[in-house]
Amino acid sequence: MKEFIKKVELGDPSTNKQNFIDIKLKLSCCRYWHLDLWDCYDMVFPFWRLYWNKNNGGELILQNEVYKMDPNFIYIISPFTSFSTRLKKKYKYESGIHVLGDQMTERSNESYYEQNSLLHFFIHFNLGSPFDNVFPGIFKIELTDHLKEQLIYLTERLMIENQNFKLTFNLKLQAFIKESLSNIGPELWKTINIDDRVLTVHRFIESRIGEKLSNSELAAIVNMAPNSFARLFKDEMNITLHNFIQNRKIAKACELFEHSNQTIENASDILGFADRFHFSRVFKEVTGITPSAYKSGRYT
Repeated sequence: MKEFIKKVELGDPSTNKQNFIDIKLKLSCCRYWHLDLWDCYDMVFPFWRLYWNKNNGGELILQNEVYKMDPNFIYIISPFTSFSTRLKKKYKYESGIHVLGDQMTERSNESYYEQNSLLHFFIHFNLGSPFDNVFPGIFKIELTDHLKEQLIYLTERLMIENQNFKLTFNLKLQAFIKESLSNIGPELWKTINIDDRVLTVHRFIESRIGEKLSNSELAAIVNMAPNSFARLFKDEMNITLHNFIQNRKIAKACELFEHSNQTIENASDILGFADRFHFSRVFKEVTGITPSAYKSGRYT
């Protein structure tokens, strides 16, 4: 006699519970550019970046370490990592964000730009809570044959169409990101094992990101004294509760600027800042640039 399906609503014949991790991948941009200038210093943004250069010459700088970018590797940068970039032979600035280049199209002479510029593929994306709060860093991943095939497809399609993406492109792009992330290794994903009390408050903050949240209010959610919870949060997340909330508000602001036409004033109001000036000051403290500079989109 066949065993009855135990979980009719799931169509699952087994009684063994399975626990899956829900990753909410959200794309901000995916582009393929030729760059003649890539002087970007102390960039700190609340999203993941995936970089690949088709030719040599690009460099990433994290503190005192210089990554000479190799076409056989992709580079993944976690959110809120303070890093710098430059095109070694052509850099001329020592601070600020300065980018000169344009998107590659069907009309572009790829061979010419490969000899004279930097061919730069990049993706900005988020993974949702708690995966956007991992430890800062740059992760160098060797390209497999399959990842190379995916890159060829993605860059060729971007030269044909870079605005209205069809379902196939979206699926292949998401698969490329997930496969790349899976090669980083377990040391990156420590935040999935954070204390349940911290994770509960983390989710509460995300749901009330436009409100003014006090330490006392947040600690009460998990029945802890404010000082005790503040210490626990810092130990688990490697950041103070106040700075974490500020970072999440600015992360939401970047999302609003990427996916809507909200003004700086509107974003300030939506996120519970006293006024535009307070919002702009915090935005620059977190990202290193002003909201208006971010909205201009002249960074990679």
